[in-house]
Order: sequence, then structure tokens, then C-alpha cells
Amino acid sequence: MAEILFYEYPKCGTCRNAKKYLDANGIEYEDIHIVENSPTIEQLRDYLEKSGLEIKKFFNTSGNKYKELGLKDKLKDMSVEEQLNLLASDGMLIKRPILVRGDKATVGFKEEEFQKVLG
Repeated sequence: MAEILFYEYPKCGTCRNAKKYLDANGIEYEDIHIVENSPTIEQLRDYLEKSGLEIKKFFNTSGNKYKELGLKDKLKDMSVEEQLNLLASDGMLIKRPILVRGDKATVGFKEEEFQKVLG
């Protein structure tokens, strides 16, 4: 298993940019299709803890699925456990990419955040 996990959706422009960044810097990683191999509840709980982010940062708020389900208004009434269950149920609900290395993780793509995880 690779030391660095990179969850992505190949049609996602942000994911493609993140991948170019990793490749340009010669960083080896395990490439995981976030829809075909969605993270489990346990993995998401782990990544959430490692990232230090709020759980709402793990939602793909610009995605169609998020909008269809009306999650903008529903999330605030859901427990963290319920939100993790929802995220684990559909990879399209998860913000991407997710980068995980050791005890660090981040979602989305910002070079400085990637550097913190890769550091």
C-alpha cells in the first residue's frame, strides 16, 4: 500500500490540477477513484480527525447530489455520525480530492495544504 492516498474523481478539474502538482513534484501516491472506491465510514472518521477540519468541509457543496438532497439545510440538524454515514453512502457527496499521508489529511486542493500533509 502506498504511503500517500489520493482520492479523486477523474472528471474533476480540481483533482486533475492536484494530480499535476503531485506528478510535477515527483510524489508517488495510490490513486483511488472516489466513486468506485468510496471511503468507508471508518476511513472518513479517520481522515476527518487527521485533517482537523469541520465535517462540513468534507461535503461537495457544489455537487448536484448535494443540491438534489437539499443538504444545505439538513446538515445542521444531523449528528456527525449521520453525516459520516451519508458521505460514505455516495462518493459524489464527498469533496475532492482527499490527500492522506500518515497522521495528516486534507480535502480540496490548495498547494500550501498539500505541502503540510506531504511535509
